[in-house]
Amino acid sequence: MSALSAHGLIKRYGTRVALDDVSIAVEPGEFVAVLGPSGAGKTTLFRCLTRLTEPDRGRIEIGGKRFDGLRGRALAKARRDLGVVFQQFNLIRRLSALDNVLAGRLATTPLWRVVIRTFTKDDLDRAADALAAVGLTDYLHQRADTLSGGQQQRVAIARALAQESRVLLADEPVASLDPDTSIAILTLMRKIAHARRMAIVCTLHQPHLAHRFAERVLEMNAGRLVAGAAGQRNVETAPSPLRA
Repeated sequence: MSALSAHGLIKRYGTRVALDDVSIAVEPGEFVAVLGPSGAGKTTLFRCLTRLTEPDRGRIEIGGKRFDGLRGRALAKARRDLGVVFQQFNLIRRLSALDNVLAGRLATTPLWRVVIRTFTKDDLDRAADALAAVGLTDYLHQRADTLSGGQQQRVAIARALAQESRVLLADEPVASLDPDTSIAILTLMRKIAHARRMAIVCTLHQPHLAHRFAERVLEMNAGRLVAGAAGQRNVETAPSPLRA
């Protein structure tokens, strides 16, 4: 059973077809990269898979269960299985790394605890463990706006881990990072995919990184998705993911 699958996704903006009958399936533990030039449809695909944008047509499943068409509490519950990482990190800058990661636990935390910022020991332990998994144990209580770009992206990844998602969608996660930090972040993401059996779909615009780190590389062009060359498992020269 695929961790994430979509069938026949179509999205139009007026007369422009942004997604043209796109289908994709990602298995547990698989790291898939999606390449394509600006305007090819990568971001639209990302937004439709997360349901930040509603496709005009098509079917989306997470863990074999329908994700499209859900509303209200059913949608909120299903979204627990879907972690999202953005190019700009989307952290609350004045909060600590730990508090930002705790946001990944909000879907399973009573509202009153969120309002008064009183989390259970289990939530705190899961958030701390998630930060440890991305190499940020020493930065739990440091404000997000004092962290480097690579560290902030690690916090965003830790937030998805604390959410205990089975799927991680990352939209250009290294676009704003320097080359060495980009390699470290992608090394970390692939390590997480394999160690936690998490399916990861990552949109990128750097072909050399996609083919270096992904098991599969897909290419988008004019709203259509096509198979590219398989990624090469070659991380021997990559720096330790703890250095970014």
